[in-house]
Amino acid sequence: MARKMKTMDGNHAAAHASYAFTDVAAIYPITPSSPMAEATDEWATDGRTNIFGREVQITEMQSEAGAAGAVHGSLAAGALTTTYTASQGLLLMIPNLYKIAGEQLPGVFNVSARALASHALSIFGDHSDVYACRQTGCAMLCESSVQEVMDLTPVAHLAAIKGKVPFINFFDGFRTSHEIQKIEIWDYEDLKDMADMDAIAAFRKNALNPNHPCQRGSAQNPDIFFQAREACNPYYDALPAIVQEYMDKVNAKIGTDYKLFNYYGAADAEHVIVAMGSVNDTIEETIDYLVAQGKKVGVVKVRLYRPFCAQALIDTIPESVQTITVLDRTKEPGAMGEPLYLDVVAALKGSKFDQIKIQTGRYGLGSKDTTPAQIVAVFENETKSPFTIGIVDDVTNLSLEIGAPLVTTPEGTTNCKFWGLGADGTVGANKNSIKIIGDNTDMYAQAYFDYDSKKSGGVTMSHLRFGHSRIKSTYLIRQANFVACHNPSYVRKYNMVQELVDGGTFLLNCPWDMEGLEKHLPGQVKKFIADHKINFYTIDGVKIGIETGMGPTRINTILQSAFFELTGIIPAEKANELMKAAAKATYGRKGEDVVMKNWAAIDAGAKGVHKVEVPASWSQCEDEGLDYKVVTEGRKEVVDFVNNIQTKVSAQEGNSLPVSAFKDYVDGTTPSGSSAYEKRGIAVNVPVWNVDNCIQCNFCSYVCPHAVIRPVAMTADEAANAPADMKMKDMTGMPGYKFAMTISALDCTGCGSCANVCPGMKGNKALEMKPLEESLSEQAIFDFGQTVSIKDEVVAKFKENTVKGSQFKQPLLEFSGACAGCGETPYAKLITQLFGDRMYIANATGCSSIWGNSSPSTPYTMNAKGQGPAWDNSLFEDNAEFGYGMLLAQNAIRDGLKAKVESVMANENATDEIKAACKEWLDTYGIGALNGSATDRLVAALSGVDCPVCKDIVANKDFLAKKSQWIFGGDGWAYDIGFGGVDHVLASGKDINIMVYDTEVYSNTGGQASKATKTGAVAQFAAGGKETKKKDLAGIAMSYGYVYVAQICMGGDMQQTVKALAEAEAYPGPSLIIAYAPCINHGIKKGMNKAQTEEKLALECGYWNNFRYNPAAEKKFTLDSKAPKMEGYQDFLKGEVRYLSLTMKNPERAAELFARNEQEAKERFEHLSKLVALYGNE
Repeated sequence: MARKMKTMDGNHAAAHASYAFTDVAAIYPITPSSPMAEATDEWATDGRTNIFGREVQITEMQSEAGAAGAVHGSLAAGALTTTYTASQGLLLMIPNLYKIAGEQLPGVFNVSARALASHALSIFGDHSDVYACRQTGCAMLCESSVQEVMDLTPVAHLAAIKGKVPFINFFDGFRTSHEIQKIEIWDYEDLKDMADMDAIAAFRKNALNPNHPCQRGSAQNPDIFFQAREACNPYYDALPAIVQEYMDKVNAKIGTDYKLFNYYGAADAEHVIVAMGSVNDTIEETIDYLVAQGKKVGVVKVRLYRPFCAQALIDTIPESVQTITVLDRTKEPGAMGEPLYLDVVAALKGSKFDQIKIQTGRYGLGSKDTTPAQIVAVFENETKSPFTIGIVDDVTNLSLEIGAPLVTTPEGTTNCKFWGLGADGTVGANKNSIKIIGDNTDMYAQAYFDYDSKKSGGVTMSHLRFGHSRIKSTYLIRQANFVACHNPSYVRKYNMVQELVDGGTFLLNCPWDMEGLEKHLPGQVKKFIADHKINFYTIDGVKIGIETGMGPTRINTILQSAFFELTGIIPAEKANELMKAAAKATYGRKGEDVVMKNWAAIDAGAKGVHKVEVPASWSQCEDEGLDYKVVTEGRKEVVDFVNNIQTKVSAQEGNSLPVSAFKDYVDGTTPSGSSAYEKRGIAVNVPVWNVDNCIQCNFCSYVCPHAVIRPVAMTADEAANAPADMKMKDMTGMPGYKFAMTISALDCTGCGSCANVCPGMKGNKALEMKPLEESLSEQAIFDFGQTVSIKDEVVAKFKENTVKGSQFKQPLLEFSGACAGCGETPYAKLITQLFGDRMYIANATGCSSIWGNSSPSTPYTMNAKGQGPAWDNSLFEDNAEFGYGMLLAQNAIRDGLKAKVESVMANENATDEIKAACKEWLDTYGIGALNGSATDRLVAALSGVDCPVCKDIVANKDFLAKKSQWIFGGDGWAYDIGFGGVDHVLASGKDINIMVYDTEVYSNTGGQASKATKTGAVAQFAAGGKETKKKDLAGIAMSYGYVYVAQICMGGDMQQTVKALAEAEAYPGPSLIIAYAPCINHGIKKGMNKAQTEEKLALECGYWNNFRYNPAAEKKFTLDSKAPKMEGYQDFLKGEVRYLSLTMKNPERAAELFARNEQEAKERFEHLSKLVALYGNE
């Protein structure tokens, strides 16, 4: 049967197949599985029907535990139900997996398998999560490639129905879930033809129903529980045959040979690998290479992992085998071996292979790349077991020696690699490119995308392969025919051109002419280009972007067009037509003007390529190395970390680090402040300070998301020692002091927020955005500013709880990996300026944890005294409880110390000085702003005193001072998955502060709707606009009566923001601050440089309201928002793509939902106005 070919990733393949058999999908977003649910939502919204002729009913729950509960309930009531999850999300479902299996319900859990957080979070792929579920009673089916996901997902659904056993249908997260391949797709009629309608009818008939009631889920006692548990055995015994039956039906339909275990390799193989997942394609490709050399090797691909059918495995292994090596993509510390190995050993015990040597090895944890050279090392290994591949283990010496890299891809395969900047559109353009190639030529195509952990602004590497043979290379490209560098700063940071084959093509996006190339290209790059006859082209994408209206950062379609022009894969005219069609499909929802700009960019990109005539002199150039200097200045622990870890990782050479490099960081601890050493230099334009126009308001510093612009107050002596070219002026209100605004151009992301908010003098701004290169010489000025001391007298003069005064304090969050223009980090940075020297932070997983601590960059830092935020991340769902636990620990330790201080104070031998110090400490015990200095005096008084109690107090001096406990997280955490914890912690009455960064979507996982999403907003899982209004989290918290609650919006009211934060922290009980935070997911048409303006407009039109509820104040409720200007409300909504897109897709529905949104805003303000009267403020 011939099937249609289509280019898609593994997630969409799974979604396409599972949609056919699904009545209900209950989901919760998690990387990397969310796209399956998102596709299901989009298809249902667009009217796609399943094999029963109905759209899937999809619902987003508040957590994975909630999704599993909904799946259970839906199955119990007779609907075929599916969910999509991974990692911690899957583990939250485990209790329900037991229940669903125990009740013989045919649910399917589609899982893109992912690592579990241990010493650190990893969002990348391995099998830790699925192995944790092997005991639940769910069957487990594994696919190795995008095509297999398409082919075998129906088997999971069909076998679950007939076998009465739920399935975990899994494939590798990222390597399969996000790999794009040209594959054959199922027609739903063929899937319907394979379905056992009688079994489906029987399932529905057996469902709970009042027309034939029964009861399930009883409580059983010891007398019968064991027997009842064993009664399910026949179903598991029968299931492998049922799975094979459906595999045979698939085989009959499409000509494949799927089995429970498939063998590939030499018929007389002597060494056989047993493995699951995407590594099998790499193993197959390597086997082809080795068998051609006469090697006797093979692989057994595990498909049905649970139930594990020993006989099927035995029947699959060649009789000639002498060594079996089992590869596991997980680690079980302390176990005799990993799960698959133990299963294989048990299965072969007492069989004809009883005496065969069985070895075990680990590979690919956290998506570690697994290459053909590593597989060769496995086949050559006959002695070491257990072992690891892909790393150098110089601690326990488990790693295998790896030989030289191999080229095992089929002859004629073209390999392309693109180096981009996160959010410049490179990844999106390459997804379009591979689909254009796959869907419009007879070639096979593959794409995979490799990222660092930063938000937009991080490095992205796109790996594209295409050719006339099937592509099984599930590993990164190391030798390319075409390399493109989309950011000129990369030429001195990464080895890119060196990955080209002789005669390959290198495209560099830069503004440089020949003179500029001579100046900026490192010697080793020039020499490689010359020696290897590289075809070298440049294009000024930034210039073209500005000319076509795309702007200086959205260069994706320009460079995509240049790629097609240079490679000639598709005739130029046809490529132009296809790119424009793709641009319309991708950007149509953003408006016709955006489409037209992209079309202009496509035309200009093809014409903007310049061939560089390579001078012969370049072959004589010397190697200048990369721009990573050995760091010598700073704290020893951070200097060592930067030199030994961060520099390598930043240069994309982290794979070369041995295990011993992490012996000091085995528990996941990393030193604070390493981000200051990165100096990424990624901005196109950076702010330049005009001293004459500056009014010293400090607004620019206040709103800067990355703390790169800072005011400096200098004494006359300090000013005299400043660099000669440092601009400064007399400081307003502080005679004898000089004022300067310093800018770290190399840390700037170029968002322009600072210039946007700058009022300037008489309308003339003091900040202007100019090309980065023009400001590089001023880096020394910023560095000097960092050596100037923080002036307590200046902070005292302008008050730290003001916009201006707060900015003379050191930000203890700096140079994070947040997006340019981020709406969250300005708040977090301000909090560290106010309280950072005594802060604990418990951070929920999400955007704020990723920009807050993505290894190796640690943006939370220390002051000159070595004090700074103590930061930790547990999980997503438990963050409030995690932070509460931190507070409990502090209280327990401090209460013990308090008793000792009281005993010292009461001691007749205590001096008056000691008693006074004790009294001051006790009097300020619960006041964080004062207790720190009291602690210093207490320690000074007790130091050296020959008294065991005094010595113990001094030994525990780090615990003495009252700390400021903060809990950070986004709206997805606070409104949804973590709400129960948030509520409990607020209800506790303890002195704890919760900060919610409210972007009104799940920002980190791609913009899914949360309960903070407002009516009519388009988000993932709300493709047709959200039906329901936003949850009133503030109102819920205020109902307790003893919780400080504030809503803040920095761009709308800067002073209210700092005032609310100061009040919240000073309040001796729980506080909740909800901060409005614009996000790139909103699609702000003005651009993220206007994020603060967008906040201002939100407040003015009534979309957002600022207020403070302070139980300790005489006037408990203060409405800080003025009466909204509702006439601008609809214009505000349509200024963001999350709303505007609905007007294009469904204008009638948009009009209805937007009217409701506006009405809800009116009612909200009226309600808040009534609270003013209710609390007696008038």
